[in-house]
Amino acid sequence: MTSSPQPPLPSSARHLDQRLDAIARQPFRARFHLRGRDRATAELKGPATVRWHAYDLIAKRLAPAEPYKDGKQTPYRGHPVFVAQHATATCCRGCLERWHGIPKGRQLTRAEHVYVVDVICRWIAREMTAGTFSGQDPCRADPDHEIS
Repeated sequence: MTSSPQPPLPSSARHLDQRLDAIARQPFRARFHLRGRDRATAELKGPATVRWHAYDLIAKRLAPAEPYKDGKQTPYRGHPVFVAQHATATCCRGCLERWHGIPKGRQLTRAEHVYVVDVICRWIAREMTAGTFSGQDPCRADPDHEIS
């Protein structure tokens, strides 16, 4: 019994934004944002280098049919791609299957690999342009704080 190949996953910005918006409605996923060193790394390296890192990290940690320590292989910080993986439900094969329809138990196709990288990089781009303040607002923390 042979299975027909799946059509390539859509990677248009609009489709990715819709998928990311749906995933972000989940409380666990919504709490992830680029902060501190991870945000600085994304700014310093730039989108092209971060995309290359994402491609490489996904190839090693997620693309195999049975990734080493699947479900526990993605750290929560240490690189913007890791944070993005948790925010986008691309952190393990179970999440890929549940949220993106990419089945477990087989190696990712090239189209799926590119799709996962596109999802991750789109989330990072949205984080970098959102202008989110990653620290505590001193005006809210201290009611006596004056802007000088």
